[in-house]
Amino acid sequence: MTSGRRPAAPTMADVAAAAGVSHQTVSRVLNGHPSVSAATRQRVQAEIEHLGYRRNLAARALVTRSSLIVGVVVSNLYLSGPAGALLGLERAARQRGYWVSVAGLREHSSAEAGRAISHFIDQGVDGVVAIAQTDESLRGAVEAAGDCPLLLITSGDAPAGNLVVDLDQRGGARQAMTLLLGLGHRRIAHVAGPPNDLHARARLTEWRACLERAGLPPGPLVQGDWSSQSGYQAALELLVGPDLPTAVFAGNDHMAIGLLRGFHDAGVAVPGRVSVVGFDDIDTSDCAIPPLTTIRQDHDALGRAGLGLLIDLIEGRQPASALVPAELVVRASAAGPADL
Repeated sequence: MTSGRRPAAPTMADVAAAAGVSHQTVSRVLNGHPSVSAATRQRVQAEIEHLGYRRNLAARALVTRSSLIVGVVVSNLYLSGPAGALLGLERAARQRGYWVSVAGLREHSSAEAGRAISHFIDQGVDGVVAIAQTDESLRGAVEAAGDCPLLLITSGDAPAGNLVVDLDQRGGARQAMTLLLGLGHRRIAHVAGPPNDLHARARLTEWRACLERAGLPPGPLVQGDWSSQSGYQAALELLVGPDLPTAVFAGNDHMAIGLLRGFHDAGVAVPGRVSVVGFDDIDTSDCAIPPLTTIRQDHDALGRAGLGLLIDLIEGRQPASALVPAELVVRASAAGPADL
């Protein structure tokens, strides 16, 4: 008659004995240490698999005071920017031996962001990343973090002393506007993202600044909501205006694609009559008709840079905030104005 007890889980010592190595060598294999030979590593990994050994991460965290977990608070996860930033962070974390725990915000309020970060701190994460798209989520993250290492991915005005990394939103918008101005456009409209979105605000601010530096009055400004439908409606609004602009800089690619459809339905040629430039370089941008000129954001580079800065902070160093450059991708939706 059996006792019904579960067999004891294999320990690191069991793996070491089976592989004929020391406990320290098994630990080095588990942690990816480079000082272990390929043959020894293969033998240890074979015994780990054979015995079904699994590390007790909770026990490890008690000893090392490190969970190797990073908490990430992200707003607007359905948008390509925040989603891309999250994926870039997750890839970079795995490459550095960390895991990511995610909390998606629904209300985008200061209180909601604060609750999420407080939960991560209670769970013993090594650090927290806040992908903050609004002033409210940015403020809530900063207030709740306390002494926990915090990285902000935002284009907002973070309080002094906080570590910030972001893709260069204003630099990307500047590249788009420099292209259009260089092609000879002097009446350039902008379709903006939501007013409370920090990336939308940065792109709008740079559009205005570029026109001012060029000595040009502000072109038509149409309010969008990041959706292609709002881009379509923006095209209709521009078409009924007194003077159709010769170019439109859209705050993201979804709205730019909506603009292309709206102009197409109205019989307005792009880029023959109106040039269109987007932002993000989403997967469908190169398949738009015509293929969309846009600004590419390298989210993998953002993830690598951000995680590296956060690990520096976790390990007691004092890294500096950083911007990851954006890249202009020239396709077929922008050309010189027809009257030149």
